[in-house]
Amino acid sequence: MNGINIESLVYLSLLGTALVVMVFVRGRQSIGKSLQHLAIWALIFLGALAAVGLWSDIRNTVAPRQAVFAEAGRIVLPRAPDGHYYATLGINGVPTRFVVDTGATSMVLSRDDAARTGLLSDDLPFFGEAQTANGLVRTAPVRIDTVDFGPFADRHVPAHVNDGEMFGSLLGMSYLQRFDRVQIEGGQMVLERD
Repeated sequence: MNGINIESLVYLSLLGTALVVMVFVRGRQSIGKSLQHLAIWALIFLGALAAVGLWSDIRNTVAPRQAVFAEAGRIVLPRAPDGHYYATLGINGVPTRFVVDTGATSMVLSRDDAARTGLLSDDLPFFGEAQTANGLVRTAPVRIDTVDFGPFADRHVPAHVNDGEMFGSLLGMSYLQRFDRVQIEGGQMVLERD
């Protein structure tokens, strides 16, 4: 089922049945009042189900995804609600979301992102090592044919593929140094090239 697993559906059904039984047992004297309470609980139950089913739409409305505002020579990234800055770059023509990480030495792609962009192969040499918050991980050097970021296009960009668990790719200093100015002010990261 889309988004709702069977266990959750069974649990919610049992909860709803228990509420119905409770309303009728408590209010045996007054069937009309019991039906009124039952209708109220049914509306609350349906409202909760609707909120769970629509949560991703609600979340995107309340806290919309990050947007990149680009003008000639300048990109502005707004700070996300989690405090990070995110950017979507075209890696070999495939939109790929990165967290901007000034603590990372290089551009690091997760295995999933590397596979989507055509950079992951069976013979990729994972002979490098990197120290991360999760410990030591193996890395493989790659060269990205094209990187498109707002008005900028770069070719033959060196990067690494991380062999460990990653929740996304990192846009590190090796790529950020291509900009003349990287500045954080007023909840925005401003990247400029002359």
